[in-house]
Amino acid sequence: MPKRKAAKPLRGETLLIELLTEELPPRSLARLADAFGDAVFDGLKAQYFLSERSRVETFATPRRLAARVSDVLAVQPDRIIERKGPAVASAIDTAGKPTPALLGFARSCGVDPGKLERHKDDKGEYFIYRAKQKGEPLARHLPVLVEAALKKLPVAKLMRWGAREVEFVRPVHGAILLHGSKVVPGAVLGVKAGNQTRGHRFLSKGEIVIRRPSDYEKDLRRRGHVIASFAERRDVVVHELDKAAAKVGRGTTWRLGKEMQLVDEVTSIVESPRVYLGAFEESFLDVPRECLIVSMQQHQKYFPLAGAGGRLQAHFLFVANMHPRDPKQIIRGNERVLRARLSDARFFYNQDRRLKLAERVPRLKDVVYHNKLGSQLERVQRLQRLAGAIAAMLKADVAGAERAAYLCKADLLTDMVGEFPELQGVMGRYYALHDGEAREVADAIAQHYLPRAAGDELPEGEAAVSVALADRLDTLVGIFGIGHAPTGEKDPFGLRRAAIGVVRLLIEKKLPLDLKDLIERARPLFTQAPMVPNVSQQVLDFFYDRLRSYLREQGYAADEIEAVLALKPTRVDQIPARLEAIKKFRALPEGMALSAANKRIRNILRQAGGANSTEVKAGLLQEDAEKKLAEEVQTAANEVDPLLSGGDYAHTLQRLAQLRPVVDEFFDRVLVMVDDTAVRGNRLALLNRLGNLFLRVADVSRLQG
Repeated sequence: MPKRKAAKPLRGETLLIELLTEELPPRSLARLADAFGDAVFDGLKAQYFLSERSRVETFATPRRLAARVSDVLAVQPDRIIERKGPAVASAIDTAGKPTPALLGFARSCGVDPGKLERHKDDKGEYFIYRAKQKGEPLARHLPVLVEAALKKLPVAKLMRWGAREVEFVRPVHGAILLHGSKVVPGAVLGVKAGNQTRGHRFLSKGEIVIRRPSDYEKDLRRRGHVIASFAERRDVVVHELDKAAAKVGRGTTWRLGKEMQLVDEVTSIVESPRVYLGAFEESFLDVPRECLIVSMQQHQKYFPLAGAGGRLQAHFLFVANMHPRDPKQIIRGNERVLRARLSDARFFYNQDRRLKLAERVPRLKDVVYHNKLGSQLERVQRLQRLAGAIAAMLKADVAGAERAAYLCKADLLTDMVGEFPELQGVMGRYYALHDGEAREVADAIAQHYLPRAAGDELPEGEAAVSVALADRLDTLVGIFGIGHAPTGEKDPFGLRRAAIGVVRLLIEKKLPLDLKDLIERARPLFTQAPMVPNVSQQVLDFFYDRLRSYLREQGYAADEIEAVLALKPTRVDQIPARLEAIKKFRALPEGMALSAANKRIRNILRQAGGANSTEVKAGLLQEDAEKKLAEEVQTAANEVDPLLSGGDYAHTLQRLAQLRPVVDEFFDRVLVMVDDTAVRGNRLALLNRLGNLFLRVADVSRLQG
């Protein structure tokens, strides 16, 4: 008999989906495109239209979201569907007739009970319904799938347009549903689908017909003057910026630190990017560079240029969405707009320097910090006292820290910070230096806001560190104190960021400060605001939650973190050393055995109602194994004391690991819970003392095998 040939796997066509809209939100464009592509792909896959070969590509311009999926079937494959029903024991009564449970299941499947099959596995015997389901065409599902994908997009606010009831982030003017060379009939958000789109708003004219999905980018670029791929368009922007900067002079760069976010934003507002060079008067360079950079980047979406030495040049680059034969008009227009912006910045800078920072501080009494926590002046007075106390603990310049704390919020009242809030602290430093304040004080005014975000640099000087800690501790204790702890994802006061800032300062700066003591010092400074009960403990627990997140990001295992944090250590700077010691301990041959022994000790002590005593009486030691353990524990305690005093946790645990033989022998030969209460109590005290030796580093019983 000839062999049957294996059925060839079904092959599909490429599917193109495009939504033509009004200008989409630039800061979220790339994210919207990726989310749209993923949702479309997942929807098609869930409905069996894809194969293992299928892949998705996404496209995004200011006026369109598109996804192209390869190997999409025109019709779902036929398939066997199976539904699990009730167990036989509950489906058939003693008379052998179907129970209501079986009848109801059969009715839901649309068949008689006799059509159901029995199936048996290791969990028992039950009824199942099996049927062959014929595949349905793509056209029946695709419009619904696309609308479902659009509803899943991370959009904060939707809008309606015209007289329609449909909603989307921006009005929709066109839709493409193209499978191979065929249009899939249907409508998306009330717009009839076809194979036509539009190109660049100004450089293209009329409809563009897409014959096949593979022609999408080529047709849009050639006939529509649009680069459909966000990534490709971004590469063009970066390349053109590099080329334009190089023409200005050798070593000239637009890459001043954090420009890539601006590159993404600019890429999201152009469909056919072109980079131009503009200039401004050199006299504007007398204004602090941060003011110039913010004026150009944040407000105008321009790219400042710096020379080889890092000094700003009197030139800038901008990305336009037009390709005029003579760009002079565009360049002059942008130069005129920037000149007005820079003139404002220079005016604010000159005006602000007429009044010293110290003279502005009393006016902070009119600026509300929080209606329950008083004014910014009251806050500054708290920061002064707390920063001074922290500086004293660090054996730093107390007067310098207090002066920096007194001045650190004064620039909130300047015109420059009023216009450019992101410059708070930065302008305070410039004005402090102009006023003749010490450089350490001026630097602390700027640096006390650091770190502003995850991965940001930390403040350098001791005064800056003192004020930075005081600023965050005051925020945490104050906001927790009035009952506004973060809930779920909501954190309007940035308390999680503040706590991580404190954690990073204590750990990465290796500051020998007690976290609980810092919180307790901040708490009494709120003399006017009624604090909720137990606020200090709430804040401390909040810190431990943030510590877990921070330490996981540093690569420590969850059980190692729990082993250390179970002790509620308040010297946060010592936690990494404890964790490194735990990591080395668990790698020792004795490590996990002693972890198990500590679990056993914890259980025995718990069952005994807890044991507070660690005093072991030699006269009550009866067995050789317990005498040997008591002797070894005493010896180990004497040897680890100096190690712990020096913070050498790794060698402490290595020394304690040597106790394994006597610990194993004790548990093999000695019964702890004997009838004699004196002997039992003595043995419990011995175990308690042994366990406490480990607890001076971490609770090793929490380590998982």
